[in-house]
Amino acid sequence: MRSLLLALALTSTPALAQANPQIDYPAFQALTASVAPERAQRLIAFDAFKAEAARPGTLLLDARSKDAFQRGHIKGAVNLPLTDFTAESLAAVIGADPNRPILIYCNNNFSNHKSPVPLKRAPLALNIQTFINLVGYGYPNVRELADVVDFHDPKVEWVAG
Repeated sequence: MRSLLLALALTSTPALAQANPQIDYPAFQALTASVAPERAQRLIAFDAFKAEAARPGTLLLDARSKDAFQRGHIKGAVNLPLTDFTAESLAAVIGADPNRPILIYCNNNFSNHKSPVPLKRAPLALNIQTFINLVGYGYPNVRELADVVDFHDPKVEWVAG
């Protein structure tokens, strides 16, 4: 009986995966594939990241949880957790210009590997998901911190909560 239930679950999964019109995994795969070459061109070193963050109009976006952000973040960052991304919430934070320069960073940009930036598995780093989501929502001017830094380094300008 148990193996029959497992077989039914496995055979019914593909049909169920396509049943919800509000979830489109094939489109996500296509978006991910199309974004990959662009993302590789959008990685920037720490010094360039900080210089860009200081430019008027640039948004430094921290997509970590609200709790993690409150416990510490780079000075000047604005928090919108990835789980809260919608067209409306992004427009409220980013503004009317979809080409506004947006800089992103995540836990995996820090060598500290402790709260509030515990290391995530590399293929699941928040930067990857954040980049894909921003481009998918129509924001093409995203740059991502490429380096690993120590949040105790004064150049980082870490704001502890």
